[in-house]
Amino acid sequence: MKYLHTMVRVTDLDASLRFYRDALGLIELSRKEYPQGRYTLVFLAAPGDESAQVELTYNWDPQVYGGGRNFGHLAYAVDDIYAACERLQRHGVTINRPPRDGRMAFVRSPDQISIELLQRGAPLAPAEPWASMPNIGSW
Repeated sequence: MKYLHTMVRVTDLDASLRFYRDALGLIELSRKEYPQGRYTLVFLAAPGDESAQVELTYNWDPQVYGGGRNFGHLAYAVDDIYAACERLQRHGVTINRPPRDGRMAFVRSPDQISIELLQRGAPLAPAEPWASMPNIGSW
């Protein structure tokens, strides 16, 4: 058995790509459009790790998706959690749970999917502005 991917339904493909690709830093591996089914699939992965993919499913006809907390979150290890959070902020992403401990942060995608960022290896030393930044919303 081999893990393949996690599918996430998105309501705005462009906004989702700005988040997952441009802000979070995932790489687009493939994109397929299915005119008969009226949907597009985009597969993304972390650089250097194409074995764990996220499939963005965009249905062309508008739909409303409930934000069930039963999904949980996607998690990615990053080389520098502070740099990752700074990059996300530059792209207009709210840091819902700042990396006060130098180890863990949470953000949300445009469709409110919770994303956990974990410092690869040992936690970084606590640093400002993160150390005194409050939580914002839920994650």
